[in-house]
Amino acid sequence: MTQTADKLIIGGREFTSRLMVGTGKYASFEQTARALEMSGAEIITVAVRRVNLDRSKESLLDYIDPKKYTLLPNTAGCYTADDAVRTCRLAREAGMSDFVKLEVLGDEKTLFPDNEELLKAAKILVAEGFTVLPYCSDDVIVCKKLEDLGCVAVMPLGAPIGSGLGIRNPYNIRIILENVSVPVIVDAGVGSASDAAIAMELGCAGVLMNTAIAGAQDPIAMAEAMKLAVIAGRLSFKAGRIPRKLYANASSPLDGMIG
Repeated sequence: MTQTADKLIIGGREFTSRLMVGTGKYASFEQTARALEMSGAEIITVAVRRVNLDRSKESLLDYIDPKKYTLLPNTAGCYTADDAVRTCRLAREAGMSDFVKLEVLGDEKTLFPDNEELLKAAKILVAEGFTVLPYCSDDVIVCKKLEDLGCVAVMPLGAPIGSGLGIRNPYNIRIILENVSVPVIVDAGVGSASDAAIAMELGCAGVLMNTAIAGAQDPIAMAEAMKLAVIAGRLSFKAGRIPRKLYANASSPLDGMIG
């Protein structure tokens, strides 16, 4: 199996890379562009409320080639369904995309999603023709409801946004994987390449991250590390790991040995 043959399909669109990256917290737009390049990502998230949409002035959008990357406007900073819906409409009117990452946060301290408001916003946006990828808690019931509403993927958190704690509850992620048919993309909490590999080895369709790369001591090197980790994790999942056993099992069988 090659990476190019193992396509990620979201909302009818095909992608080769299973790593999605954000564009916030970098030291400069130039550093952002270099990290995007090294990550190999094709889907790039942009916070609509934090990017300059006035193209007569310098903007992050000047550094993102729309022919190379698929923009995924996100509703970061929204705390109500109304705000999130309004932000998505603004992104579409500005010509960004109707392919959106939906975030509706519950509070400023934890940045956990408000599932009630999230479901409300998702219902409205799907009805208006948006292709919705919702950031949600690692709750299988919420994920199933989002799928039923017409979301093209679900994006459960691995840990709180920006925490770098990794996949804190892999068992919940596995339950979600067993109960929804849309792609499951771990969003938030990844801190290292091993975290990304674990998410992929669980069977997730992809991983989305921002702080893990942008906040690293060397963001460019970390971007490449994350690219390789996602590829390796996916290959490991597809290859099929050996069963876990309590005791040893000799790599070289004893049968037929000369006494």
